[in-house]
Amino acid sequence: MSSLIALLVASVTFGTVLMYGTLGEILTEKSGNLNLGVEGIMYMGGAFGLAGAFTYEKAVGVAASNGFVAIVIAVVTAFAAGAIASLIYGFITITLRANQNVTGLALTIFGTGVGQFTGEFMRVREGGYVALSNHLKGAFTFQIFPSFLRDIPVIGRILFSHNAFFYIAIALAVAMHFFFQKTKTGMYLRSVGESPSTADAAGINITKYKYLATIIGGGISAIGGMVYITTTAGCVWNHEGLSGVGWLAVALVIFCMWRPLNAIWGSILFGALMIMYLRVRVAFIPTEIYKILPYIVTVVVLVFSSMRNNKEKQPPASLGVNYFREER
Repeated sequence: MSSLIALLVASVTFGTVLMYGTLGEILTEKSGNLNLGVEGIMYMGGAFGLAGAFTYEKAVGVAASNGFVAIVIAVVTAFAAGAIASLIYGFITITLRANQNVTGLALTIFGTGVGQFTGEFMRVREGGYVALSNHLKGAFTFQIFPSFLRDIPVIGRILFSHNAFFYIAIALAVAMHFFFQKTKTGMYLRSVGESPSTADAAGINITKYKYLATIIGGGISAIGGMVYITTTAGCVWNHEGLSGVGWLAVALVIFCMWRPLNAIWGSILFGALMIMYLRVRVAFIPTEIYKILPYIVTVVVLVFSSMRNNKEKQPPASLGVNYFREER
């Protein structure tokens, strides 16, 4: 039982990172834009988020640094990095109408390079490695619930022993579900992703909705990269730590059937699959087999959902297709 609980707690830690990346991409894809640059966006979010907090601590000193201020700076700088990268993607695909797949792949290469350059530049400038002080590390991993809740047998560790980023991600998923299902703006956004020509004919500003969804979605995904660096990686820059995480988020969008609430349990499941080789190791199974399990599960789910031909479980109809108003 203790091993199972430990696996679940660790799954939540890694799953939180995936949840942000997945929710951001769901928002983007609901508008019909397929942004395959999530990997690069999360790299930029991780590097710039750490750089923001690190620069703040260097400027005011360790003793004077405030954990809450450092978290806000890290979130804002990470979000800004992802938003700017997504703005570039949006300009190329929405305004210039370039191929979304090619542009997304280019953004992955660009974002990964920029993120790694930023992290390595800080490391070289500091003459060693880049890390926040123990004071700020504790702020990023602070458990918001009191100890008597965390000490409850079994459910205490499962439900109440996580940092604030996990609970914020859950709140974000619920808010996105409500936004898509219950608000006029969310329904307009969904209509843009399903049939932009119909939405355009109804007077909906296609360009505005696509840009906003893409930029905000990219910013949310970038926060996932920041969460990884400041929690899982221990507030220390690791240029290889985020490798493959963005692609997992893209796969998780398909697994979750483009539904924000599914991203909650789906992210935890994928987190468990990714760290299973550390917790439930079978000697004769190579580590690489464990690491491809999330992709195998995604393919299986995609095959079964396609066989059922259920419209509710299909992607937005115009996903990945540029809108040409003159062809309406």
